[in-house]
Amino acid sequence: QVQLVESGGGLVQDGGSLRLSCAISGRTFDLRAMAWFRQAPGKEREFVIGIRRTDGTTNYADSVKGRFAISRDNAKNMVYLQMNSLKPEDTAVYYCAVRGGSTIFTTATTYDYWGKGTQVTVSS
Repeated sequence: QVQLVESGGGLVQDGGSLRLSCAISGRTFDLRAMAWFRQAPGKEREFVIGIRRTDGTTNYADSVKGRFAISRDNAKNMVYLQMNSLKPEDTAVYYCAVRGGSTIFTTATTYDYWGKGTQVTVSS
């Protein structure tokens, strides 16, 4: 089993920054790709950004390119999401997800384990 716990969410003004963290525990040795998704009220869960555990290859949603960055610390089993230039439309619950395969898919159903999420609210 794998457990994921997100932290770092909160309320920030338009144009502000936040850094989310995801702590991964349990059977982590066979995890290959990690990602952040988000879900706004009344909308489907959407892919934000992902990273390959081994070589750091990343994949971004067009909506966050140039504003968000993902990083990982394999020794600590941590994944981070740095969010800059936040906009009100970034408001959502942000979820950390991991999968055993190395491909950074953008479809939520391809991920094996999920955290419970952390709320990010951007005020205008």
